[in-house]
Amino acid sequence: MTLFALSSGLVKWTTASDSDMDLVLNVADHYVLTPYVYPSSWPEDGALRQIISLLVVTNLGAAVLYLGLGWLSYHFIFDHNLMKHPQFLKNQVRREIKYAMTSLPIISIPTVALFFFEVRGYSKLYDHVEESTMGWPFVLLSMISFLLFTDGCIYWIHRFLHHKSIYKHFHKPHHVWKIPTPFASHAFHPLDGFLQGLPYHIYPFLFPLHKVLYLALYIFVNIWTVSIHDGDYRVPGPLQEVVNGAAHHTDHHLFFDVNYGQYFTLWDRIGGSYRNPSVLEGKGPLDCIRRLTAEGKMSANGANTNGHTNRHANVSSTKSKEE
Repeated sequence: MTLFALSSGLVKWTTASDSDMDLVLNVADHYVLTPYVYPSSWPEDGALRQIISLLVVTNLGAAVLYLGLGWLSYHFIFDHNLMKHPQFLKNQVRREIKYAMTSLPIISIPTVALFFFEVRGYSKLYDHVEESTMGWPFVLLSMISFLLFTDGCIYWIHRFLHHKSIYKHFHKPHHVWKIPTPFASHAFHPLDGFLQGLPYHIYPFLFPLHKVLYLALYIFVNIWTVSIHDGDYRVPGPLQEVVNGAAHHTDHHLFFDVNYGQYFTLWDRIGGSYRNPSVLEGKGPLDCIRRLTAEGKMSANGANTNGHTNRHANVSSTKSKEE
């Protein structure tokens, strides 16, 4: 609590003004919306205009981040050998993208409501490092507290979404992807996606946070979400026990009730849900493919010409506890 207490009391507050507006919205207004879109009778600080602008900017930004990061990761990082796995679905990539692009606009509606209150000056976002009594050290402190706060909150939200009375209605669609690709990163039921993103948005209402850092962390969160679905299981040795990377999250998709964490393994260890990644024990998805191929239960390429999987292979080693 000491870290969060420090974070909440070291900024000199000023009254809300136009400078409290979201940085991205300011740029959009200045270069596009004011000169080319809205009539001059619509002031930039008008509530209706801000809501419309936020809906457009949020949806466009979400689509660009999701498709852009997903494409880069899929083509340059994702191991396409994983598509040979028996639990990789037919047309899975297309289905992931379709589901995500259908959900993101719905997720944006409550998200924009939170952005609107930020734009109107109700959050603790601030513009200038000088507004903090600690200066740059406070920026670093708030970054650490943001990561710790959101990691803890998302762990418990994620675990709640696995409760048997909740799971099948909201979180199960994300677990359709047993062997996820980077495009599975945002393929959530809308309520699931909003709830797991909520801690990022409520943090600046509780604790001071520099606007540029908030924007940077928002982009980082999207990069991280894609990265834990990219099938790149490499993590520096000393960090393997601490960082909840793709290896840990792949086991979450496969075994259902383990490794709920977002960035770190701390809360999984506290909550008794930590599982050492099967990849590190030679029992990961690629090991499964190699074993099935060696046993003659899968062809050498494991797929037909369209990249779809051999659906008849024995995959008991990766059977989940999913209901």
